[in-house]
Amino acid sequence: MTTFARLPKTSTPLLALLAGTFAFAAPAQAADEKNVHEQLVDTMTVLAKGPYPGYRANHAKGIVLTGTFTPSAEAPSLSKAVHFAKPVPVTVRFSNPTGVPTMPDASPNASPHGIAIRFQLPEGGLTDIVSISFNGFPVATPEDFLSFLNSVAATKPDSPKPTPVEQFLATHPAAMKFVKAPKPAPVSFATLAFYGVNAFQFTNAKGISQYARYQITPLAGVQALSDAEVAKAAPNYLMDELPQRIAKGPVQFRISAQLAGKDDPINDGTMVWPDSRPQVELGILSLDKMSPDSAAAEKTLAFNPLLLTDGIAPSADPVLLSRPIAYSVSVIRRLTGK
Repeated sequence: MTTFARLPKTSTPLLALLAGTFAFAAPAQAADEKNVHEQLVDTMTVLAKGPYPGYRANHAKGIVLTGTFTPSAEAPSLSKAVHFAKPVPVTVRFSNPTGVPTMPDASPNASPHGIAIRFQLPEGGLTDIVSISFNGFPVATPEDFLSFLNSVAATKPDSPKPTPVEQFLATHPAAMKFVKAPKPAPVSFATLAFYGVNAFQFTNAKGISQYARYQITPLAGVQALSDAEVAKAAPNYLMDELPQRIAKGPVQFRISAQLAGKDDPINDGTMVWPDSRPQVELGILSLDKMSPDSAAAEKTLAFNPLLLTDGIAPSADPVLLSRPIAYSVSVIRRLTGK
């Protein structure tokens, strides 16, 4: 399986994503047949009542910051990745889910939120982390994710009981848990914890490998709005609050790797590992500047969880392997307006 540790300095983020995507290309298909990745983007667009030209099919609304990742002394024990050896610049995008670019930040549909981190490696290399503010994913395969989205799209106000989405949830307990779990509106993006729902294989300089999932915790602590505060929240309160916070000091997160136990599933994002599993602190993410033009940066940035560097390899999780392919469909449509 190919990773992209050192891209040429002339490579753009979009080209980097597309290079990674084509390395994991979908199987050949008939010219008039859409694969599951294209169908996922189609259904997301329908649910968002889009398309919205120039915006992502999912996590359309976001904000971009820059800063530094400083690795911990423990990080090299887990992986020989170069960004675990010395500080590197980072670009980070926080976002709301769905393809609706005007999604109110406190809406129940605006969670789980997303964080995408791009590490700028020496000699022009790049590597990304893409995580959400919920520990676990509703389904284990891209096909089930498409069925889930299609069931939501097929459910109308006058749909007979059980509705299509109720039928799906009744047979998919992880999706039911995902839907029913509380997802309180955060005080700030800086007070949200984020979780990598896919596992990666980390290998250190001694050749010792260990599967782990990312956990990204705010140094400011996890803080949520009260119901009364949610009712009064402005539509863009998260996007407006972050620049004000940054002006007073950096926004910081601790990035850790939760280690898989001997029998923990590594290829199924619906299976959350116990909190008792040990964690290795990888380092501190410190964000101290807003992107000079966040809107322009968002249109050119494209993150890829399979844009990896030596010392980190993907698991065989089908959702993980599918994500960059679906992302590339969204990127191409965003660039071409189709």
